[in-house]
Amino acid sequence: MSKPVPLFRTTNWSSYSRSLKRRGSLMVWFDPEMAWFAVPSGKAGHPERFSAVTIQFCLSIKVLFGLPLRQTTGFVESLLALSGLDWPVPDYTTLCRRQKHLKVQIPYRAASGPLHLLVDSTGIKFSGEGEWQVRKHGASRRRQWRKIHIGIDAETLEVRAVEMTSNCIGDAPVLPGLLAQIPVHERIGSVTADGIYDTKGCHTAIAARGGDAIIPPRRNARDWKGHDPGLQARNEALRACKRFGRANWKKWSGYHRRSRVEAKMRCLKLLGERIMARDFDRQDAEVQIRIALMNRFTSLGTPETVRMR
Repeated sequence: MSKPVPLFRTTNWSSYSRSLKRRGSLMVWFDPEMAWFAVPSGKAGHPERFSAVTIQFCLSIKVLFGLPLRQTTGFVESLLALSGLDWPVPDYTTLCRRQKHLKVQIPYRAASGPLHLLVDSTGIKFSGEGEWQVRKHGASRRRQWRKIHIGIDAETLEVRAVEMTSNCIGDAPVLPGLLAQIPVHERIGSVTADGIYDTKGCHTAIAARGGDAIIPPRRNARDWKGHDPGLQARNEALRACKRFGRANWKKWSGYHRRSRVEAKMRCLKLLGERIMARDFDRQDAEVQIRIALMNRFTSLGTPETVRMR
């Protein structure tokens, strides 16, 4: 006898529908009260004319609508004209130059209690032909990828930590760096990740922040020697999996909520299947701008879904 298909219902559809409409409003991204011009720094050399907020706003429009730099300048000029503002607009060379060293401000809402972090990674292409071109005519040059590692808050669904690396870097070595992006004064309740993070370094880093590691042990896992709290907790999870089964352990530990970070990866890809920038620093800024846009989308409203059966 087959199991009944689960039935879910969204309880806040009215407010969520309004938030989806607001995502298409330019006023969500443009604030006429923003500090458009840079404050004099007093340093030697030619002073910067535009503030970092202005550069991030222009690049956000570029990422949001998939525009080249010159078209981005024209878009912002028309937006300012419609708003009745006579502000100058950074040209495409200024945007390109400032993007390399831009410190992107990623908005987020702090968790109401201990932070429960969901961690995952994905690859995104920045060079090479598309899938149809390769299948039809073959690849004329090697496709290249970057790997994006993120950690999201299980409560607010906002990205709290992000790191971009080359494709040859594994997932586990990046986790301590993601945890370091969380303020020290903020308590981490748990870190949920898949089995590739089942390493001593990951468990030790999580235990050092006072969190619980919800990471399934590998199939051929054995007990680790040592008295570190992270290693002991991992050994207990291993014994629980062997005694009660991996499926039961995942259900009891709440491991399956990790699917939320996988859904967030899909949202990241909806902003573009490839990165437009070519050098690493500009690619990193472009990825962080995507994260800032995603967090802004999430803050406008998310669906509240309950299971009916």
